[in-house]
Amino acid sequence: MLERSARLFPFIVSSHLQHRLTSAARHASQWRISRAAAALSRGLKSMEPLKTRQDPGVTSNNPPPASTGPTADVLTLTDTSPDAETPPPVGLLPGETVVKEGKASILFPSANEVFYNPVQEFNRDLTCAVITEFARELLAQRGIKVVVPGEKERVVVSLSEETTEADAPVKEEKNRTEEPEETATAGEKCERGLRVLEGLAASGLRSVRFALEVPGLRSITANDFSAKAAGLIARNSEYNGVNHLLQASCRDASMLMYEMRGKKERYDVIDLDPYGSPAPFLDAAVQAVSEGGLLCITCTDMAVMAGNSGETCYSKYGSVSIKAKYCHEMALRIILHSLDQRAGVYQRYIQPLLSVSVDFYIRVFVRVFTGQCTVKNSASKQALAYNCVGCGSFHLQRMGKRMMNGKHMKYSAATGPPVGPECEHCGQRHQMGGPLWVEPIHDVPFVQRVLSAVSGNPSRFGTSKRIEGMLSMVTEELEDVPLYYTVDSLSSTIHCNTPPLLQFWSALLHAGHRASLSHACKNAIKTNAPPAAIWDIMRCWEKLNPVKREKLSETSPAFKILSTEPSLEACFTVREDANPQSRKRHLTRFQENPQAFWGPKARAKANGGVSTSLKEKREKHQNKRKNQITDSSQLKNRPCKRFRQGTCSHGERCCYSHDLPPTDQEKME
Repeated sequence: MLERSARLFPFIVSSHLQHRLTSAARHASQWRISRAAAALSRGLKSMEPLKTRQDPGVTSNNPPPASTGPTADVLTLTDTSPDAETPPPVGLLPGETVVKEGKASILFPSANEVFYNPVQEFNRDLTCAVITEFARELLAQRGIKVVVPGEKERVVVSLSEETTEADAPVKEEKNRTEEPEETATAGEKCERGLRVLEGLAASGLRSVRFALEVPGLRSITANDFSAKAAGLIARNSEYNGVNHLLQASCRDASMLMYEMRGKKERYDVIDLDPYGSPAPFLDAAVQAVSEGGLLCITCTDMAVMAGNSGETCYSKYGSVSIKAKYCHEMALRIILHSLDQRAGVYQRYIQPLLSVSVDFYIRVFVRVFTGQCTVKNSASKQALAYNCVGCGSFHLQRMGKRMMNGKHMKYSAATGPPVGPECEHCGQRHQMGGPLWVEPIHDVPFVQRVLSAVSGNPSRFGTSKRIEGMLSMVTEELEDVPLYYTVDSLSSTIHCNTPPLLQFWSALLHAGHRASLSHACKNAIKTNAPPAAIWDIMRCWEKLNPVKREKLSETSPAFKILSTEPSLEACFTVREDANPQSRKRHLTRFQENPQAFWGPKARAKANGGVSTSLKEKREKHQNKRKNQITDSSQLKNRPCKRFRQGTCSHGERCCYSHDLPPTDQEKME
């Protein structure tokens, strides 16, 4: 029975086999199979009894929340029939710990068998906030009111006319009739709610948090290709009492989404948070999401998207990344370009709601719609970027052009390029990157609603302060200005002192240009000012803080830029409107390192631990900087790498050893 259960395990946990069971015997059989699968996934030789959360051996302060939603239409591990076998509660297995985040308590193996990164709590909190607001907006159209514990009633004040006492009863009666009859609460199943898919769920923490914290959900499918991860998801679902909402699935994420492309089978929300690049899953995701549905995509391959490997970025996302100061916002626009391009194949288009660059990853939330006419605008939404390697000035060239011709839209090819063979400011060459998404990357009214909900209920999330600071900066950004400059890089180009951020911003405002900060970089300035105006301001600043011209090379960008007189007189008096509200209120905009050795974690392995190559690399670089060689004579104890490769030309004068290490056969002798 146990061996047969192990073979059937991937199919048992699949969401496609979660049908209604009407017989008590089938309930008991399903419980025995899932219990055996859980034991096999942990490598147990016998069916050991599980400890419950109330046992003395399990330390837990918060008991799992009881399921309050309807459970008749889903498979659960309990049965009220007197003939049914009553299964014991799920508890800890040997080597497991309990990880608590939000309202969820997750059973997690101590070995690195299932991926988990605690630093991404901000990612999960922000996702819960965005999906809650998305559900509120979508379910309101269906007559369902979303209820969030601790959230105050939103009051909309009209300043047009004062309400008289005679009109008050009429308006009160009108509001009573328009109020939705049905309410949706977190943890309860909503029959007309949203269907959610987490394609790469790992331990299922994110999905469990959705079930416990996001109201208005009908079902959650937590999928992972690893059988051990899928078994852990099933156990975590039962441990938190959300079996009525969450179904575990052990499938290939792309195949699962391809099978759900039908209009009646699509998911309302698809969350993809892979280890590395989401590129292999994007084509299936844009097809499997419903009309107006929400895609939540995370990219952690920032080395590729930030310009270190432009050719790899092109192969994955269809866009060439370049090394520039604005690389983090460029990464956001690359993934949006890739999503829009893949959606356009199926006559669909995207509408970005929120796009953020956080820590070591980027996260985008987009809605997907269908419309052949709107898809034609896609070419004019993308642009190539020309970046000067000398001074960092950049220009954008849109891929297409559209204009209104009466009642019809006329499309044509764009004209260009916008730059010459050499930069007009410093005489250096240009790099070309892209295509990029150059339309707005945020829906500011939607972001303001999310911000209002989070700031009005700060106890809901552990990272509420950072979410409030991040979203406040997002709402202050210029929507129609792609990319940004950094004040320190501008100063470094001409070798002068760095002007204070507010003074440089004020100089742009005095010159008649618009400007804002950027959430993607601490010293960034987004402005609609052309590069010529920016360098004129920097020339004026250099006159106040002169550099030693005699030390500048005649071929350097600084010499070429400072050789030209400014065409305007910059004013560096600080203006009141140059300081944004997020800065005045001292919000947490750019938080410090959350913990020691934070960042991307090692990829999970089937047998736990870290990969062999990573382990060897760690041993090789162990204490590399602590035991540095100060005496050159000690270098003779280290082998010469070039001598091994046959390329060392120093001979006996080489400071490294040319003695080859003994072979394995010589060691045996």
